[in-house]
Amino acid sequence: MQPRNFIELIFLAGIWGAAFIFTRTATPEFGPISLITMRAGIASLILLPFVCNKIAVTQIAQHWRGILVVGLTNTAIPFCLFSYALLHIGAGYASVMNATAPMFAALIGLLWLKQRISSIAVIGLSVGFLGVAILSVAQSAAFDALSILPTLATLAATALYGYAGCFTKQYLTDVSPMALAAGSLFAATLCLLPLNIWFMPTSVPSTSSWIDAITLGALCTALAYLLYFRLIANVGPSNALTVAYLIPAFGIMWGIVLLHEEFTTSMWAGVILVISGVVLATGVVEKRRLKIKPAQ
Repeated sequence: MQPRNFIELIFLAGIWGAAFIFTRTATPEFGPISLITMRAGIASLILLPFVCNKIAVTQIAQHWRGILVVGLTNTAIPFCLFSYALLHIGAGYASVMNATAPMFAALIGLLWLKQRISSIAVIGLSVGFLGVAILSVAQSAAFDALSILPTLATLAATALYGYAGCFTKQYLTDVSPMALAAGSLFAATLCLLPLNIWFMPTSVPSTSSWIDAITLGALCTALAYLLYFRLIANVGPSNALTVAYLIPAFGIMWGIVLLHEEFTTSMWAGVILVISGVVLATGVVEKRRLKIKPAQ
């Protein structure tokens, strides 16, 4: 990986980590439904010019049902669940829970797609979910017992991310990543708009909340997707996916610096277990071992 690509990877992790901060600060005034409708709508409009070509339009038209499923399971529902959860839990904690998505993808791939899973991956799943349990207990102690419900919301969201990844691999391999991203964001917006009528903010949000919402859609979603696809093209999917391991670090850092969130020793132990579990469950260790295997 070239230094420029590494800088882009760090920048992308910083952007996605900041998404939890903007969601945490904007949700109280907009509400989960309205905020995510804005986020998806702004992002889809920005990405629209990138799919205004015959190939992308044809792909979206041919696979609109599958793209709708991805729009619901990868954007509309999980984004709203995280937005709801961030009314009650810290941004740093939420960013760590978000990192469990690859573990759910591995588990769903095993159960649904019958993908083979190594013993190391099984250990990774066990370690990761142990970390989630420790984090959940620590979070409940730091806030209140009712924070278990928002924690379950984040787990439901990451499970949907995992399902969406497996669904895409099974049914949408013929759709380009850009067409899938723009199409699913647009589909999510269409699905959320009717609900938004019933969940409009009761008062006009403040200027700072508007800025947070716009930044969330333009920077943390649209620009982040463009940067992510650029990384895939330049360094390959496997290297680009390592951003998932960096997002919690930035989410925690932004939460501590900007929102003055506190992390206890138990929380840090949970964070280490979750990240270790994700690394093991996604096969990173095995891939590294294969790369350094000596020639026979």
